[in-house]
Amino acid sequence: MSHTPLRRVVTGHDAQGRAIIQEDGAVPRVQRIGGAHGPMFHEVWNTRDTPATIDSASGEPAEDGIQLAPPKHGTRIRVLDIPPDDDSFAKLTPEQITAHFAQVGAGDAPAHGATGARHAFMHRTETIDYAIVIEGELTLIMDIGETVVRAGDIIIQRGTNHGWANRSNSNCRIAFVLIDGRYQLNTP
Repeated sequence: MSHTPLRRVVTGHDAQGRAIIQEDGAVPRVQRIGGAHGPMFHEVWNTRDTPATIDSASGEPAEDGIQLAPPKHGTRIRVLDIPPDDDSFAKLTPEQITAHFAQVGAGDAPAHGATGARHAFMHRTETIDYAIVIEGELTLIMDIGETVVRAGDIIIQRGTNHGWANRSNSNCRIAFVLIDGRYQLNTP
């Protein structure tokens, strides 16, 4: 399945403090996670603190590999291309699911759903995520209930256990803005 490249335009300031276009090109970090049927991660940008530091002309903070959650006290924007679900998902063991999430530094994310989950990749992160469906459709699966989301729909994910199922026959492209969070309720 081919994926349309994403263009990233980054602004900044010149030495005189004037607004400039600092970068204009393809998203530099793109990686498929989880083998041939896994999603393609397009890592657009991250920040290391909130409020974010705005200086004259720095670039995106360096980062090794792909990380599911944003940096502590930071943010992340990414786009995922999620192919249709594969029949093999139903046969994954809890260890294989944990290994899948470990590829993105989140081996503990499926802890609330790996066994007996409604979808193989149910997971939870201590974040607020704004998700915007760009093309295609996904089914958002919760512990209780599910709903189909389509191009133009916006999801506010508030640190809840969830999974994304692509039950269609085509790719779904979805953008995520992830903000580091902190639980203030009793969660199992």
